Amino acid sequence: MPATTHRAVLAEPPALLTGDARPEPGPIAVLPVREREEPQAQVVRDAGGDVRPLGDDTRGIVYTSYRDVDTLVEALERHPRIRWVQLPFAGIDVYAKRLAPHAERGVVFTSSKGAFAQPVAEHALMLALAALRVLPVRLRADEWGRHAGRSLYGANVVVVGAGGIAIEFLRLLEPFGCTTTVVRRRAGEVPGADRTLTIDRLDEALPEADVVMLAAAATDETRHLIDAERLRAMKPTAVLVNIARGPLVDTEALVAALEAEEIFGAGLDVTDPEPLPAGHPLFSSPRCIITPHSADTPEMTRPLSAARIADNVRGFLTTGEFTGIADPRVGY
Repeated sequence: MPATTHRAVLAEPPALLTGDARPEPGPIAVLPVREREEPQAQVVRDAGGDVRPLGDDTRGIVYTSYRDVDTLVEALERHPRIRWVQLPFAGIDVYAKRLAPHAERGVVFTSSKGAFAQPVAEHALMLALAALRVLPVRLRADEWGRHAGRSLYGANVVVVGAGGIAIEFLRLLEPFGCTTTVVRRRAGEVPGADRTLTIDRLDEALPEADVVMLAAAATDETRHLIDAERLRAMKPTAVLVNIARGPLVDTEALVAALEAEEIFGAGLDVTDPEPLPAGHPLFSSPRCIITPHSADTPEMTRPLSAARIADNVRGFLTTGEFTGIADPRVGY
């Protein structure tokens, strides 16, 4: 199936910015500067943008690096008339604290939230099924072994987070007849969920869950959201899936819970630390399957990222509509 068949899944519609909240249109810089021009520059041009080197006339930035935060911060500090920045991924945790002062002074930040929801939700479903069907054991087996495994049909599924990934995951669960609970930061129903709880009620949902899928942003508040106590609160037949960020789970507590058979299994696309060191106990656990933060590969994300950049370039220049607005002050 071609990657172009993926589409964005938005938890919130594009926001129309007017008056002082709307960034002043103008030239756009693509940063960090590479020896070879980034493909994003052509996306900006195709959407009507004027791509120029960073300078006093720059009004917007399309940023392409998740690791180099310094270059972006320096650009914003040296050129205070920049009022719009497009960030490369859905998660903004690596930037958040350092960009918060610029958000405070009115810089509009947009991310790729919702853009990669379909491939990531697909991966989450795969990890849930793999953990339930004991694939970590079977993929290492060198003999026939015994029958084992659990079914997703009719399962009670708890999803932590209410963004595009969560919404798409709920849609993928529909054929399985699951009962679904979404746990989110603020009150409000989520399409496709049987019930929605606020995060302070997470402990109500965990004991009845057959699958717990983490799709929340990484913030100070969500660090070690799943700790030893909450792992013990889960059923011994439950599986944990994390496709969000590694720090949402206390890694040492997860190792202990798997070794003690306090939960049935875990499927992880993200870990803490990341990458997980060679020889780490999670790699050899018969109850854990790990993929290397590969829920959305470049082949899948490239067209989705291009579409998000193009939409927001048009919003910046003409319509005032911005998709995926992120607030570094809250971390997502």
